[in-house]
Amino acid sequence: MAKISTRRATDLLIHVGIVLALLAVLFLGFFFVYLPFTTNHGQSITVPELSGLSTDELKTLLNDRDLRYEVSDCTYVAGVEPLTVYIQYPRPGAKVKEGRKIYVTITKLTAPMVPMPKLVDLTKRSAELTLRSNGLDLGTISYKPDLAKNSVLQQLYNGQEVKAGMPVPKGAKIDLVLGDGLGNTTFDVPDVIGKPLDEARLIIKGSNLQVGTVISVEDPEKEVGTVVRQKPEPRPGERIRVGETVDLWVVGPLDN
Repeated sequence: MAKISTRRATDLLIHVGIVLALLAVLFLGFFFVYLPFTTNHGQSITVPELSGLSTDELKTLLNDRDLRYEVSDCTYVAGVEPLTVYIQYPRPGAKVKEGRKIYVTITKLTAPMVPMPKLVDLTKRSAELTLRSNGLDLGTISYKPDLAKNSVLQQLYNGQEVKAGMPVPKGAKIDLVLGDGLGNTTFDVPDVIGKPLDEARLIIKGSNLQVGTVISVEDPEKEVGTVVRQKPEPRPGERIRVGETVDLWVVGPLDN
């Protein structure tokens, strides 16, 4: 083993300098190489955009980046591909350590059922807000003669009237029938006295009116089923509004 000569002061200073230089290299290497490597190790991974990916695509993408995932929730979203990522945390672009777990919300395959809310008599705006708050969508809107303008008269699902409380799929489109407000237009009362009940009904409905109460009466001089009185009466100056009702007195007995 070689011995280091320290007989001369110069040799001692050289040796001390070498030791100090080694210590300096170790010091600088510890603070500027080792510590940054250990403290920043795994923190430079950027979280990718996962929205819309299937679970298989999600697993492959995260494995390639030394990341993991966990399904934290499942939800149904109308119009979104089922069994795909809808929400993720951390958000895309975040910096995380390798091995970090990414929490995702996956869309469900089938829609859950929700109770149909009562929309009849609500305004169009209120009905739309009610649908949205119950996880339903507004479908087509149609109008029919009625005094209540833009008031909901009927609520339909797949062309059929659906009553409040009945189960419908979340995200379903609900069609609405609204009043057109034309009931404010007045015209002469149609005269159906002396006509058969069936014909009277057609005349009343063809005038955008509604058949009200039908009352059976006796009149031996008239044929059964003949209208002998109506209210309002078809008098000169008597006016009626679209959507109003006409009550009829008919020679009976009557079929329901």
